[in-house]
Amino acid sequence: MSAKIKTKRGAAKRFVKTANGFKRKQAYKRHILTKKSAKRIRQLRPMTQVAACDVPSVLRMLPNC
Repeated sequence: MSAKIKTKRGAAKRFVKTANGFKRKQAYKRHILTKKSAKRIRQLRPMTQVAACDVPSVLRMLPNC
């Protein structure tokens, strides 16, 4: 009897599967925002693609995607 493959729940909350790969939130927008310019904070707002070299790692963490 083989064990079920489990999803890494932390990764499941952080990455969203799309047709072209995975989306993720950008880093450096959580704290110490007073010294960051409004432009910089605004540019960190949208989600971005996971780099191609990191996709295999994400797929390993999310086996049921």
